[in-house]
Amino acid sequence: MAVRRIVANLHAADPTAAKAFYGELLGLDVLMDHGWILTFGTGGAMTPQLGVASEGGSATPVPVLSIEVDNVDELYDRVKTSRYAIVYDLADEPWGVRRFFVRDPFGNIINILEHAT
Repeated sequence: MAVRRIVANLHAADPTAAKAFYGELLGLDVLMDHGWILTFGTGGAMTPQLGVASEGGSATPVPVLSIEVDNVDELYDRVKTSRYAIVYDLADEPWGVRRFFVRDPFGNIINILEHAT
């Protein structure tokens, strides 16, 4: 299992309002727009990204971090046997990711995901 990227997600009642600041002011591109979340970045591999969301998708809370891994099932099995709480069970989402949410040691909700191949 290897971490591929980490994406910070910020809660916003109106994610489109972020376009002026992160898009126009800072010059970031909108890499993804599902309506409830906009992801900003510069393209390319392993570049910083910022997701601004009104929900976490599938009626979940907004996670503090999203961490993409190369084998979400393996990590899910490891988390299930750990002391960490799974707060959203492993699911295949309609936008093409397989993911689950876990609470880190500080109580933050972390979205662990793998993109469908």
